[in-house]
Amino acid sequence: MTVRTERDGPVWTVIHSRPEARNAMDPQSAEALNAAFLAFERDDTARVAVFFGEGGAFCAGWDLKHAAALQGAEPEGQALSDLDFQADGPAPGPGDDIPRGPMGPSRLELDKPVIGALAGPAVAGGMELAMWCDFRVMERSAYMGVYCRRWGIPLIDGGTVRLPRLVGQGRALELIMTGRQVMAEECSRIGLCEYVVDDGAARAKAEDLAHQIARFPQGCMRADRRSAIAHQGMSIREGLAGEWRNSIGQMSAEGLAGAGRFSSGKGRGGDFDDI
Repeated sequence: MTVRTERDGPVWTVIHSRPEARNAMDPQSAEALNAAFLAFERDDTARVAVFFGEGGAFCAGWDLKHAAALQGAEPEGQALSDLDFQADGPAPGPGDDIPRGPMGPSRLELDKPVIGALAGPAVAGGMELAMWCDFRVMERSAYMGVYCRRWGIPLIDGGTVRLPRLVGQGRALELIMTGRQVMAEECSRIGLCEYVVDDGAARAKAEDLAHQIARFPQGCMRADRRSAIAHQGMSIREGLAGEWRNSIGQMSAEGLAGAGRFSSGKGRGGDFDDI
């Protein structure tokens, strides 16, 4: 079994473990990861997930040894027409109505947060999986890069869509076209990761952050997360209208209850512990 989930209350850590291949992705692992994150999305007790590659590598991309055996075959055994899916309007669900991405969960649009915990390489398709996460914790020796540039393999798991949104078009194009290595400190500077920690500490830091997020009222947190993702590229007015429609229900539910707790004396002075 190359994928397993470890649960600590509301925090689920989804672990990819093919250390002999630096967690390069094969079809079985891709299917198992997709299923694991859909199970997380559907479980009412689960609040935040951590995505971790075991054995010192997040993911070295698609397994090229497997890919070499596909010459003459359709990618993933699917005809291109099978990969068409409706892109207009809001997604009807988390993405289980369309073919999964070659790297697994890269086409899922979950309503719960996922934190990436990155050690070693997160390159090519592994970089695309890292960018699929809400945000990333990288160890100091970890790195990203469009390493598939060398082999004529394009980004097909969201890399060309998500990278410009994270770092801007010019920087994204430079990284995409050169395929160069991007170490953790540079990732932090340009917006590819949010935390840099000592080697061996990424998972623990990501899980600590996950538990912090899991403590908050979840309806409000998910509404704000959903709004921040959904309204990219809109005009200010369109975004404001969408934000109002998306979030107003939480004001009358969790918001009023939270105001009552504050009135009773909790959370004063910016205290995030006693809430």
